[in-house]
Amino acid sequence: MISTVLVAGATGDLGARIVRELLGDNSHPATLVRVLTRPGSGTAQGMYAREDRVEIHEAAYTDQSTLTIALSGVDTVISAVSGASTVILDAQRVLLAAAVDAGVKRFIPSDYSADYRRVTPGSNRNFELRREFAADLDAAPLRVTSVLNGAFTDMLTGQAPMILFARHRVLFWSSPDQVLDFTTKDDVARVVALVALDADAPRVVEVAGDRVTARDITRTLSELTGTPFTTQWAGTTGTLSAMSKIGRFLSKDKNATFPAWQGMQYFVSMFSGEAELHHVDNERYGPHNWTSVRDVLQAHLQRTTVDSK
Repeated sequence: MISTVLVAGATGDLGARIVRELLGDNSHPATLVRVLTRPGSGTAQGMYAREDRVEIHEAAYTDQSTLTIALSGVDTVISAVSGASTVILDAQRVLLAAAVDAGVKRFIPSDYSADYRRVTPGSNRNFELRREFAADLDAAPLRVTSVLNGAFTDMLTGQAPMILFARHRVLFWSSPDQVLDFTTKDDVARVVALVALDADAPRVVEVAGDRVTARDITRTLSELTGTPFTTQWAGTTGTLSAMSKIGRFLSKDKNATFPAWQGMQYFVSMFSGEAELHHVDNERYGPHNWTSVRDVLQAHLQRTTVDSK
């Protein structure tokens, strides 16, 4: 039986990885992938025009009728769009309405985060957008599966200033023993592709490539570098939450996807324990070599050493 999966946001970082998994060696050969792209954008053509199992459909996220045509015959919609309210709420709402009109059976929203369901109102904008859209999903006449994976492990070596490599410090808020959930984008993409082909997937699938504390990260970095790293208290989550609110008030672009104040809010959610995953099921789709925090840090340190030569 042929299964048709549509990926919205397929030219983005995570979306492209999901498409790759859907077309990979481990996918079902009868899986067809539709890529949704905005009118006039040639990016999707450049990425997927040579793929025999990929169809490219142009539609604006404001045009429900055209979206409905693009979704005709689709079994599962995967949303991998990224943004603030105009994307997570406005665009996805139109995409959801079109999916219902087209008779799509299943919808995977663009969650891919820690557990946003229990965070304190006002403490995390991006989580609240997902929680608001979840109410729309639960009222829609189709099956929905959200994938929750903690934070992307990649952020530890990029935009999240938790690790001060030059100063050999690992920052923490409130407690260095709070469990933090991390999963790489590649591992998340694999799970999303498998969920898309799993007709019995539950409302939420939780996975975590690794579960560590600030102390664990400190110990790992000390072992990898041969230089002692130490934890450094950066304040309480309450203080960080207050700082994020000030940063948001002073921000010139309040609709940015991941401004500095939103990063603060993410750490508040993680270090407070509110967004911790409690039903991780890494074995749902069989054995897998999950990429650990240690793997990511080791690769980063090796790249840094090479670049410095």
